[in-house]
Amino acid sequence: MTTPAPETLSFKSELKQVLHLITHSLYSHKEIFLRELLSNASDAIDKVRFNSLENEALLENDRDWTIRLAVDREANTLTVSDNGIGMDHDTIIEHLGTIAKSGTRAFLERLKDADAGTRPELIGQFGVGFYSSFMVADRVTVISRAAGSTEAVRWESDGQGEFTVAPAQRNGRGTDVILHLKDEEKDFLETWRLRGLVKQFSDYIEHPIVMAVEKKIEDKTTLEDETLNSQKALWLRSKADITEEEHNAFYRQISADFEDPLKVIHVQAEGTPSFRALLYLPKRKAMNLQFGDAKAGPRLYINRVLIQDPCEALLPAWLRFVKGVVDCPDLPLNVSREMLQQNPLLERIQKHLVKQVLKALEELKTAERETYADFFKELGQILKEGLGRDWERREAIADLLLFEHLKGDASKGITLAEYVEAMPEDQHDIYHLAGEDRAALAHAPSLEAFKAKGWDVLLLTDPIDPFVIPGLPEYKGKALKAADRHAPELPEAEKAKAEAATGAFQPLLDLFKTKLTGLKDVRLSSRLKESAVCLVAAEDAMDPHMEQLLARLGQGHAPSPRVLELNPEHPTVKALLARHQADPTDARLESYAHLLLDQALIAEGSRPEDPTAFLARVNELMRNQLD
Repeated sequence: MTTPAPETLSFKSELKQVLHLITHSLYSHKEIFLRELLSNASDAIDKVRFNSLENEALLENDRDWTIRLAVDREANTLTVSDNGIGMDHDTIIEHLGTIAKSGTRAFLERLKDADAGTRPELIGQFGVGFYSSFMVADRVTVISRAAGSTEAVRWESDGQGEFTVAPAQRNGRGTDVILHLKDEEKDFLETWRLRGLVKQFSDYIEHPIVMAVEKKIEDKTTLEDETLNSQKALWLRSKADITEEEHNAFYRQISADFEDPLKVIHVQAEGTPSFRALLYLPKRKAMNLQFGDAKAGPRLYINRVLIQDPCEALLPAWLRFVKGVVDCPDLPLNVSREMLQQNPLLERIQKHLVKQVLKALEELKTAERETYADFFKELGQILKEGLGRDWERREAIADLLLFEHLKGDASKGITLAEYVEAMPEDQHDIYHLAGEDRAALAHAPSLEAFKAKGWDVLLLTDPIDPFVIPGLPEYKGKALKAADRHAPELPEAEKAKAEAATGAFQPLLDLFKTKLTGLKDVRLSSRLKESAVCLVAAEDAMDPHMEQLLARLGQGHAPSPRVLELNPEHPTVKALLARHQADPTDARLESYAHLLLDQALIAEGSRPEDPTAFLARVNELMRNQLD
C-alpha cells in the first residue's frame, strides 16, 4: 500500500507574523514553553476522561494517566507525550494551523450542562501556548492519535509560514510534541533543568510527569522512571485533612523562610469567582521586605498550574508580608498567561482575601495579645501603610495598630479602641506626639498639661508614623490631634487669668520676637506646668519630626517656623519679666532669650542651631553667678 504524500499547508490568520510576536514579545521567559506544553497535556488527559463518561471505549483499557518527558541528546530533541484525547487529521489542521483555535472553548460549551463533579478543569483558553515551543525549537513535530481511532497523524513546521501533515504510526491514543531544539537551547536537555522547571511551574498538576533518568547502582548506570511533580496541591484539600507539619513544610517551600508560619488562613470561595487559597502570616519580616523589594504577593495558580509568582494584584502592598497561593479556575487571562487582564474578578478576589487577612489579624490580636505584639513589632510598619493607601479600610486597619503611650509600660502597646475606652469624660480627642525616642517624648515639655489632667498621649516612635497617621483624621468619631500643636482647653477661670498675663508679658514677648529670628510667634503657654519654655508647631505647619525625616532623605525644605511658648508661672520667666520692666534696654535679655530657645530645642531632643554660641552664653551666665 502506497503511503500518501504529506500535505503542505499554509498557516491561517497571518500566523507567521503572530508567531514572531509570540516568540519575541508574548512571554518574558522562554522556559515558559514547558509549562504550556505540560498544561496542554494535562488538559488532553482531562478531556478524554470526561468524554469517556459517555463512551468508555475511548479509554482503550488505558487508565494510566501519565505525562512523559523524553530526552534524545544525539537528535537534540525534547519530547512531551501524553495519553490524552489526541487529534485526527482534520483536528490537527484546525488546532495547530489556526491561531487561538485549540478547541478548548468549544469543549467548554459542552461542559455547561455537565455535572459539576465530572467537569475537568482546563486552562487552555486561547490556544497559543503550543506556539511558545518555537522560542526554543527551530522545528516542531507533533504525532497524535485521536481516542477511538486506529490512525495517527504527523504535523510538522519550522514556524515560518507553512506546515506539513502526513499519516503516521503511534501505539495508543495521545500526542507526542517533539521539539528540535536550537543549538543555544541544549540546556533544556539536562535533567536538572527539566526537573527544576517542572517543580517551579507544574509541580501541582494532577497527573504524574515522568522522565527516565540515569541512576547509578554500584558500577552500573541504568535508566529509571522518576516522577518530577509532587501532584499534591495542598490548597485543594479540606482544612481538617492538612496537618501542621504539612503546612509548615509547604510554607517554607513557598516563602524561603526558615521558621514556621505564625498563622494559617484557609479560604474557599464559591460563586463568581470560585477560588481556593492558602495564606500564611510570617513571624518575622522577610529579607526581601527589609531591603525594600516591593515585589511580593501570593502565587497565582489556575487549576494547579503556576501563572504568576508573585502576583502583586492579589493583595495590596500594605499586606505584602503575607505568603501563600491562590488557585482560581474562573480567572480569565490575556493571550499570555503571564499577563493578567484587568478584570473585576481579580478585584473581587483581592477584596475577599483582604477581608480574611484582616479577620485573622483581629483574631490573633484578641486571643494571643503577646504573640500579636511580637508580630506587630516586626511587621506593623508595613501594615500601617494601609492608613494612607486604603481609605475604605483605614478604620479596620486602625483597629489592628498598637502604640506606645504616655501612661503605659514601654514594652506594651495600646490599641486605639483601648485608648478611647480609657479617656476621661472631659477629653474629647485622641492626642499623639511623634519623635524618635520614647523616653525623650515621655518627658517632652509639651506634654505637661496632659500629665496634669491625667490624659494619655500616644507616642509615635515609628519613622513611618508621621507619614501615615494623617491618613486617619479621626477614629470612632474622635479627632486625632498632635499634642505639640493642640493643648487641652483651659477652664473659663484660667482663660481669664491667661489673658491678663498676656497683657503684662506682651512687651517682653515683643522683645523676644525682635531678637529671635526664624520663629513664627512667641507667646505664653497654657500647656507648660514645670518647664520654663517649649517649642511647638503652628497648627497649619508640617509635623516637625516629619520635616526632619524628609531632610535626612534629601527631600526636605526649609523647616517651618516654630512657635516659642513661655510659662508665665515659671520663676525664670517671671524674673525675666521683672528685669525687662526694670530696664527694657538690658543687653542680657537678648542673651537669655537665646538661652531659652536653645533650652527648648534640647528639651525636645534637637540640638541648638549654634552650639558654640550656646556654650558661650552658659559659661557667661556661670561666670556672672560666681563673681
